[in-house]
Amino acid sequence: MSSEYDFNADRAVSQGKKEKTTNDGDVLVTATQPSSGLDDADCEKHGASRESNPLPDLKRKLKSRHLQMIAIGGTIGTGLFISSGSAVSSAGPVGALIAYMFIGTIVYSVMTALGEIATYLPIPGAFTSYATRLVDPSLGFAMGWIYWFSWAITFALELTATGLLIQFWNKDVNIAIFIGVFWVVITLFNMLPVSVFGELEFWFSSIKVLTVIGFMIFGIWMSSGGGREGYLGFRYWVHPGPFVAYDGISPDSTAKFVGFWAVLIQAAFSYQGTELVGIAAGETENPRKTVPSAIRKAFFRILFFFVLTIFFIGILMPSDDDSLLNSSGNDANSSPFVIAAKRAGVSVLPDIINAVLLTVVLSAANSNVYSASRIMIGLAQEGFAPRWFKKTSKQGVPYYSVAFTSAFGLLGFMNVSDSGSTVFNWFLNISSVAGLISWASILGCHLAFMRALKARNISRDLLPYKAVWQPWFSWYGLFFNILIILTQGFTAWIPTFNVTDFFVAYISLILFVVLYVGHKIIFRPAFVKPIEADIDTGRLALENEYWETTTSEKWYKRAYRAVFT
Repeated sequence: MSSEYDFNADRAVSQGKKEKTTNDGDVLVTATQPSSGLDDADCEKHGASRESNPLPDLKRKLKSRHLQMIAIGGTIGTGLFISSGSAVSSAGPVGALIAYMFIGTIVYSVMTALGEIATYLPIPGAFTSYATRLVDPSLGFAMGWIYWFSWAITFALELTATGLLIQFWNKDVNIAIFIGVFWVVITLFNMLPVSVFGELEFWFSSIKVLTVIGFMIFGIWMSSGGGREGYLGFRYWVHPGPFVAYDGISPDSTAKFVGFWAVLIQAAFSYQGTELVGIAAGETENPRKTVPSAIRKAFFRILFFFVLTIFFIGILMPSDDDSLLNSSGNDANSSPFVIAAKRAGVSVLPDIINAVLLTVVLSAANSNVYSASRIMIGLAQEGFAPRWFKKTSKQGVPYYSVAFTSAFGLLGFMNVSDSGSTVFNWFLNISSVAGLISWASILGCHLAFMRALKARNISRDLLPYKAVWQPWFSWYGLFFNILIILTQGFTAWIPTFNVTDFFVAYISLILFVVLYVGHKIIFRPAFVKPIEADIDTGRLALENEYWETTTSEKWYKRAYRAVFT
């Protein structure tokens, strides 16, 4: 089936503007001359200009399957394989399930909003450039830097986790050795052409997907009576019950709601990484066809994996299981997958899960460096970081951005000592809410994008990707994102106010406000007016590019692609 992408043809024709048309087989791409009516000086105020500040020379070599697996690889990690058990113990099986489903709706609002912008403007730097062009340069500066830092410091955390996972087999091993070894490996991976990086991430993420599917099959077998405990059914939904009351709160109904809300926040952290589709759009083949497909497939697969995993954890073990209540470690013994296997009497699984966790962590570390280096490109593009971070190799690798981002992984060595670990944990707390802040910024950018289109009389019907329920869905997601950001540290008041816990919870939000206000005071940029928003740079060049279209496939190949690509 063919589809036609014609963004502002009606307005262009009415003004007598010249059109250029290319035909790539199944997809007809119609390009028009810039519709804004602005000169370069107008665009320079709020984003990249067309000649004086060219876009980085990244290569569009990622395919749809790479794009989806980068998002899956950045999202499905230790949060699902290890921390998901604590969600069930904190809110109960039903409370945790509802929390993950509800946050899934918020994530979908973010993904559809990002999809509409990223297919129209699939440019390097993504969020930073969108915020700078559409809303406010100060927002682009603050959000870009805190989001970059969150991924850079998380890279150091993942490197530490690799050492801890190796210690599962040999307690005498020094984790510093493996921090150094895997730092070199991940850095070299990210120096490879993006097509090779995408292939590596595809296979890393495939291991995660197969592991989760295997756990679901195991869950069906165990709940049906395959384990030593016999038939389980929904036994644990009845006793100890579907919800868990939060300690220190009364009455019981309020305590159960607070327990649910605490897991709501944890679920939001778990979903972070789905937005990597928007970052990778700048290096994707035929983004106006590939990105919408990747957004739909990647999101629903992530939702499917998270929700069903929480569901099976809730039916395979009670929420008051001692192993769940004490699952605060970073090795296989803390995984609800392993706890469930031990309850079923399968003793060999911890070693298998630990090996899988090692690939999970390496995949996450790989995505950390990739996403942070591309955000650094956006910061350099908008003048918020040195221009040389935009430089790329002949193969399109931003080697300066990769090297600078990778250097922060060496902070993982701080975890070798107790005093350094304390400082490192504070760094990690700074990054904890950065994903939520970026989601809120994406939704704000989408609403500004809608205003910019309206100011130029461009209908949403002419967008390459038109999402359902927009722009109202963006308002929905923005409201709950802000609410979660403001309430995620409520435990600092329970049972009495604790200053340390307060700053641990809100340090990232405080830093974001400081960055925003500081940039606003020093540089005094104005908010971007809808008619002045630069929605042309990076779009017109794309419309003149050509991609081969896929021919029809056999049914068994389509079935394979539906599951794994």
